[in-house]
Amino acid sequence: MENKSVKILNSISLRIILQRLLISLGVILFIRIGSFLPIPGINHTDLALYIQNNPFARNIVSTFSGKNTFVIGLFTLNIFPYINASIFIQLIIAFSPALSKLQKEGDLNARRSLNRLTRFVTLIWAIIQSVGLGLYLRPILFNWNTQLLFEIVVWLTTGAMIVLWLSELVTDYGLGNGASLLIYTNIVSSFPNLCKTLISENLQNLTIPAIIIITSLILLSLCGIVLLQEGVRRIPIISSKQLNQRRIGSSNIVNNYIPVRLNQAGVMPIILTTTVLVLPGYISNLGLFPQLNIAISNLSFLGKITYWIFYFGLILLFSSFYSTIVLNPKDIADQLQKMAVTIPGIRPGVQTTFYLKKVMNRLTVLGAVILAILATLPNIIEVILHISSLNGLSTTSLLIMAGVLVDISKEVDDIIYSNIYKKKYI
Repeated sequence: MENKSVKILNSISLRIILQRLLISLGVILFIRIGSFLPIPGINHTDLALYIQNNPFARNIVSTFSGKNTFVIGLFTLNIFPYINASIFIQLIIAFSPALSKLQKEGDLNARRSLNRLTRFVTLIWAIIQSVGLGLYLRPILFNWNTQLLFEIVVWLTTGAMIVLWLSELVTDYGLGNGASLLIYTNIVSSFPNLCKTLISENLQNLTIPAIIIITSLILLSLCGIVLLQEGVRRIPIISSKQLNQRRIGSSNIVNNYIPVRLNQAGVMPIILTTTVLVLPGYISNLGLFPQLNIAISNLSFLGKITYWIFYFGLILLFSSFYSTIVLNPKDIADQLQKMAVTIPGIRPGVQTTFYLKKVMNRLTVLGAVILAILATLPNIIEVILHISSLNGLSTTSLLIMAGVLVDISKEVDDIIYSNIYKKKYI
């Protein structure tokens, strides 16, 4: 009888997982198809000719689409306006006491208000990105006019909001987080082109030692990323009730703790660092400062080393900054004091705040150093082995992929365990 119940539970869990998986795959497939549906009014022949004759545009297109052809489709903006809006809202919450209190202490209506605010900012970002893309196409398209610009903005903004709605459907009814799954899909779809480019451009330099080093680099990066994703420092805590149980010698005491992650900031330090360092190159490509363009094109080996040092240092700086936004020691200490919970050997209040700050600073430095090493390692290997296109194996991509896979595996475990508990207690 017990074996029969286990089989029924397994079949129910499997059916739920398959239903959610099919919803997620269906939505992702629909968005991928919509990305290649060209919006009306754009002559893609002129666009393809411009891309072939412009190295900067060709590099951008290769980065985003994984090939040298580019179609401005309905879902071209994808989930990126929502990602930008989420980052913007997080920064605003960090500097706004009212929004911070609303996020921490608000009820369901408060969360809905924050979600509505994020959607509104997503709409603004989608309009800004659509206008930017439309203005960028002005010297390329012969039939460019104000009406065409308006149509491009309407189509792309509508597509971005549809993608946002579909991603929320995946989050609610599918398997995994919708926005993360879309980013994961974009990263995975670029891997075949990355491998092809890596082999075609470095056929002479890809010796057996180089292949071994590259494979070791990938394995080392994966191990470091899993450590960053799953590594935690457990800070023990004890409540007043548990103290009374200890005094009377009770053996049914549960060891509670605060899990502080090794990498609180995630991929945000790399994103912010890349945004800061890519700005000079972007300005030079616009042709606004010819002197800057000449300086970047003549960048020496010493200049590249300086660039990597800045890259390393900015990751450390942004990791420290963003970790304080994600987890505030004073807020944690106040919450512990309200719940009559203390850290063994540490007094409540100011001492708890100082202790948590010291622990978090140490973890942040360790996590930031590991993240910075993993981010700069492909560039160092490129110079040593004289291999190009290796920076496509970015730490950001691997970190996002590992996080998405870990989240999906946890969600599958939650579905299985929830059915077990439901059978046991209902």
